[in-house]
Amino acid sequence: MASIDTYKSIAGLSEGLFKDNGSRFIAKAFPVESEAEVKEIVAAIKKEYHDARHHCYAYRIGLDGSTWRANDDGEPSGSAGRPILGQIDSAGLSDILVVVIRYFGGIKLGIPGLIRAYKTSTSDALAQAQVTEKVAGRWVTLRFPYDSLPAVMKAVKDLGLPQRGQAFQETCSLEVRVRRSLEQDFLERIEKLNIFIG
Repeated sequence: MASIDTYKSIAGLSEGLFKDNGSRFIAKAFPVESEAEVKEIVAAIKKEYHDARHHCYAYRIGLDGSTWRANDDGEPSGSAGRPILGQIDSAGLSDILVVVIRYFGGIKLGIPGLIRAYKTSTSDALAQAQVTEKVAGRWVTLRFPYDSLPAVMKAVKDLGLPQRGQAFQETCSLEVRVRRSLEQDFLERIEKLNIFIG
C-alpha cells in the first residue's frame, strides 16, 4: 500500500519537442515547490525565448496537487494549458511545472492540432524525466536548553528526521524535516520534552 505522505515528482529539468507545419513546440519540465518558483522560471523562459510566439504552461504543486494552474498565453482557450496539465495528471506527478515554447511556423494548426502539439511535446518531456518519490513534510525549527539535547537528538534519531542548521549553545536550535505521517508522533514527543517550536 502506498504511504499517505509520498508522491511522485521529477528529479531535474527534462525537455521534449514536437514539430508540425513549421511550428516548433519546445517543452521544458521543471521540479518546483512553490508558485514563487513558478513565476521566476516562467519569467526566465520568456526572457530566454523572447522571440517565441507563446510560452504556455501548467503546474501542479503539493502532496494532493491542490495548487495548480493552466495558462494558454494567448492561444485559443483550452488549447494549450489544459493539455499540458492533462499530461502532468496522466503521469501522476506533482511539484512540477511544464512550459511549452511555441515558435509559429506560418500555418495555423487549428484547435485540435494545437491540443495535439501541446500534449505531445509535454508527453515527450515527461518521458525524458527522471521520476522521483517525494515525501510530504515541513521544516520545523526547535529551540531548547542545552540539557535537553540528548533527549531531542534521541527523538530526532528515532523518527529518522533529516536535519540542518544546528546551533548548540546555552540555548540550542535545530531544524528538522517532519514528514506528514509522523507529525502527530513528533509533536507529542516534543511536547513531553517542553521544547519550543518556532
